[in-house]
Amino acid sequence: MKSVREIFKNKEYLLEEPEVTQLLDYCDELQDEIVEFKFQKINNKELAMLDMLREVIKGCNEIEKEQMEHQRFGYDAPDYQATISNLKNYIYERCRDEKIYL
Repeated sequence: MKSVREIFKNKEYLLEEPEVTQLLDYCDELQDEIVEFKFQKINNKELAMLDMLREVIKGCNEIEKEQMEHQRFGYDAPDYQATISNLKNYIYERCRDEKIYL
């Protein structure tokens, strides 16, 4: 992307024109909006990732609790394969929904 100086380097007198000044002001506003939008987009993805990580940790804690109950009380052993599969599916679905590409 060229800067204003590059665009008008041979005709700097055009920068004095009111229409050009308005156009440049408008471009500055649009650039600010684009930067803000990109920040919001990144921030939303960051929040989605944090939420996803919390859910994964919660799932891991539950499977650890099942393992301790199995060892201590002889309850049924956790189904690790199903847990791993469920966690992977959850991560992939959330990433698809949030447009997060791994």
